[in-house]
Amino acid sequence: MSHRSLTTALTLYRGETLTLEEAATYSGVSPTKFAVALRSRGIQVRDEDGAPVDQTPN
Repeated sequence: MSHRSLTTALTLYRGETLTLEEAATYSGVSPTKFAVALRSRGIQVRDEDGAPVDQTPN
């Protein structure tokens, strides 16, 4: 994973151009690691329909 590919993937995800899975693939990490990167940057994780994923534990 390069810094540039991660930054680009984050930008495309935030702009709703890529899904979580697409952005993770683009950046070269797993969807789980990409979701962690999103949350650490204050970007809300969405489900495939674009709805925010609840981050509170069950």
